[in-house]
Amino acid sequence: VVACDVSDRDQAQALLASISDEHPLRGVVHTAGVLDAGVIGALTPERLARVFAPKVDAVRHLDELTRGLRLDAFVVYSSVSSVFMGAGSGSYAAANAFLDGLMATRRAAGLPGLSLAWGLWEQTSGMAANTDDLTRTRMSRRGGLQIMTLAEGMELFDAALGSDQSLLVPAKLDLRAVRADATASGGVPHMLRGLVRAGRQQARTGSARDGELMRRLAGLPAAEQEKTLVDLVRTQAAVVLGHAGPDGVRPDTAFKDTGFDSLTAVELRNRLREATGLKLPATLVFDYPNPQTLARHLHTELLPDGGAAGADVDEARLRRALASLPLDRFRAAGLMDALVRLVDLGDGEPAIGALDDADDETAIADLNVDDLVQLALGDN
Repeated sequence: VVACDVSDRDQAQALLASISDEHPLRGVVHTAGVLDAGVIGALTPERLARVFAPKVDAVRHLDELTRGLRLDAFVVYSSVSSVFMGAGSGSYAAANAFLDGLMATRRAAGLPGLSLAWGLWEQTSGMAANTDDLTRTRMSRRGGLQIMTLAEGMELFDAALGSDQSLLVPAKLDLRAVRADATASGGVPHMLRGLVRAGRQQARTGSARDGELMRRLAGLPAAEQEKTLVDLVRTQAAVVLGHAGPDGVRPDTAFKDTGFDSLTAVELRNRLREATGLKLPATLVFDYPNPQTLARHLHTELLPDGGAAGADVDEARLRRALASLPLDRFRAAGLMDALVRLVDLGDGEPAIGALDDADDETAIADLNVDDLVQLALGDN
């Protein structure tokens, strides 16, 4: 065991020179790395250099200094963040992507080279121990990554050594979790789309969700509409933060005080965009800093006039269309009882069910357009 900073070329060269000819170097396994979470906009040259040094600089030195040796293996520990799930770790993902590319270059030159883009390890020390719970939860939900035991990791390492590939992704996946998250929030990580085929179904689900929300809001008083939207925001925020339910997110507590950062803010924006169908900015949780304020904004965007939710209706056209329908169509749709209640004026006149077809058409045509819209939406 020798202490050496392999990001320093001179130290790396001295280390290799110290290896005796009697027991020559036959393999390199590079596992060093430094985590520094942060989206690209938050990076600085200093932060980038700190992450690149033990990976990019060190592996480049080892690659160049061992090119003349007869190695059996040159293995580098990359990360799944270089392939997918790299959001929020801009510098770390980029450093690992360099390793992936360099190993492909070595293979193309006829040299040994293998980059292992590891998933999550169960470990109480090193980089794995410094991965925060929120990051683990996000990677588990969106990427289906489960934590590997040390034994499982080493078994995958042994299996990978026999591969002729330059890049492998040893990871433990829960594809059911990926599918469930795709249904809830939209989208499957690109690299998993061959394993989780949820594209068309997700498109249909998104459209249905938009209509479902508007139907829920339809006919509710303004206060209830706002409460429904507050519940929506709290529920989606709880999912992003990894809480068991919305109780972990108070309506009047600032998002920044509940653990939101730039990445989770964008994820919440994406989930609310899927749920509402609205075009929402990436700065949403900073512009409207708590669930209550954000819900009011969504309410204004969804219902700019402050009225009941519902599609814009051409009243004359709707009346003509309803008047042209025979009663059997309303009976088949289960709307007859609702119609009877709507036109029963309580003055002893016969209900609509007792009228002939001509009277039926006249009664339907005379309904107020708001009543017709509520009827069409199924709000009795």
